[in-house]
Amino acid sequence: MQFATLLRIAFVLVIIPALAGARSAGEPDRESGKPNPLKNVYFGEEHMHTRNSFDAFTIGVNMTWDDAYRYARGEEIKLSTTGERMKKRTPYDFVAITDHAEYFGVLKEFGNPNSPLADSDFARGIVAGQTDPKAGGPFFKQLLASLFANEPIPEYATPELSISMWQSFLETADKHYEPGKFTTIYGYEWTSIPRGANMHRNVFFKNKAAPFTYSAFDSVLPEDLWTHLEGLRQQGIDVFAIPHNSNVSNGWMFSENEFQGGPMNSRYARRQAANEPLFEIVQTKGQSDAHPALSPNDEFAGFELFNNLINLPIQADKSRGAFFRQGLATGMYLEKELGYNPYKMGVVAGADFHSGYQGNEEFAYLGGHGFIDDTPQKRLNPTPGLSGGVTAELSSAGTTAVWAEENTREGIWNAMMSKETYGTSGTMIRLRFFGGWDYSKKLVEDKNFVKKAYQGGVPMGQDLPKKDGKAPTFAVWALKDPESGNLDRIQIVKVWANPANGLPMEKIHDVAWSDDRVPDPNTGKLPPVGNTVDVKTAKYTNDIGDTQLSAVWTDPDFDPELRAAYYVRVLEIPTPRWSTYDSVKNNLPVPEGIPLTLQERAWSSPIWYTPAE
Repeated sequence: MQFATLLRIAFVLVIIPALAGARSAGEPDRESGKPNPLKNVYFGEEHMHTRNSFDAFTIGVNMTWDDAYRYARGEEIKLSTTGERMKKRTPYDFVAITDHAEYFGVLKEFGNPNSPLADSDFARGIVAGQTDPKAGGPFFKQLLASLFANEPIPEYATPELSISMWQSFLETADKHYEPGKFTTIYGYEWTSIPRGANMHRNVFFKNKAAPFTYSAFDSVLPEDLWTHLEGLRQQGIDVFAIPHNSNVSNGWMFSENEFQGGPMNSRYARRQAANEPLFEIVQTKGQSDAHPALSPNDEFAGFELFNNLINLPIQADKSRGAFFRQGLATGMYLEKELGYNPYKMGVVAGADFHSGYQGNEEFAYLGGHGFIDDTPQKRLNPTPGLSGGVTAELSSAGTTAVWAEENTREGIWNAMMSKETYGTSGTMIRLRFFGGWDYSKKLVEDKNFVKKAYQGGVPMGQDLPKKDGKAPTFAVWALKDPESGNLDRIQIVKVWANPANGLPMEKIHDVAWSDDRVPDPNTGKLPPVGNTVDVKTAKYTNDIGDTQLSAVWTDPDFDPELRAAYYVRVLEIPTPRWSTYDSVKNNLPVPEGIPLTLQERAWSSPIWYTPAE
């Protein structure tokens, strides 16, 4: 097998200064570090890899846990493969490093002359492959074979190694943890890929971690991972998992069936709901919110698609389990049948970068996959690349936002468990979303907006309390990222299941928008906001759009007999995509088919309505 082919297979596997003047409603004294009962928003990373992931090390990455934390905090570091200096313009508040559980931390020891693990032809071959892919090819092939067969190479997957490497990570995370200022979260990735279906989960702990990682070598079945997590909770260890990349799950992530089995039963649905409260909606391998083939009336569904790992054309009867929006409807349909909703998940976002940093800033993107895309020439290569397509298809990193009382492990954990979270395409939009039955039409204008919204309803991620004979009202507010574009619009996406056949249904409502535009009286569509991007200079102006938008909206089509989920999508005005910045800086063409601009966005966790039985 050619080494380029091996790397394509591997790619399937891999693959702020403070915001001055941008304190949002309900966020007094955010920088003080003191608890706030009305909650502050904290931005961070929930999915990234360092040299301690087997695949990252084999593509030349030598970035350490320390490097990743330092970069997140705004310190300057160097990209390990090129030595290029890099510094985050807007630091993060928290970071979860999620190296793969399979061979966790082991391969980097191959380059340590003092480690007994380095003294083998296999180890020397893997190290040689960091700079000479052809030399590492046969050894990399052996490594991949062990992963696809779920048969670890014995000497590199012993319990003693797993415990030792994991403990070293926990110690490093503790060293960088500063409660109230910067939170480091214990986590790792369980990397299940049976029959080519991406079923990966990131596993997170509150303030006490398990003594070792649970890997796909232990089992590739989600229900076995849940059994492991349930056992840990019985020992007093708080833990949950977050699935990601449903867009490359071959429709299994939000299926009506048990994974590669028959129809889902009540126990399976209950266990999934208990173990997986959140879902990662976007990362470098594209967004998993929606697809134009499944949401043909959504003019914004084509955002950052990662088509080279999806069997196209997508077929609605087979692939609706690949996207979150359809998964919401399927979950409510199953809840009606089984009594539990396995897909009642809040929203987060991440990087899945394998280069040891979090690349959420379009203007500072340096690739996320070692020597595969560490130069502009590689990133903008118009010929098929090692990803199975062109590397320019890859997205910059997403960002997770949580509404928490304080920036601590307990605070971030509680926000995630309550699903008061949202994900963005990398921008740091501030977003509040509440649902209730008796909200005033002027609630968002009230100086006590957040306090009254909590008192009279529920925030994103929660269930509306049942109330007969009245449509729910939603209050939403968004503030732009000071380092990004103005806001175009706020939309509320309503999702439900067709009561006749369970098929997903959706309707998108524009509830607030900029620039005094008027919806078309015939179609109801809002005109585009416009575009100020000069693609020849990769510059734009904020002459269009608004700095903040808000609305109080009541569902005009509410049916009290139907389950429904509502979530917010906030869109920015068009700004340059990372590939356009690369093109202009280096006088290189952008590959055909790659968009020159994008509309950054945020997706809230849903609010659910369930009728009284």
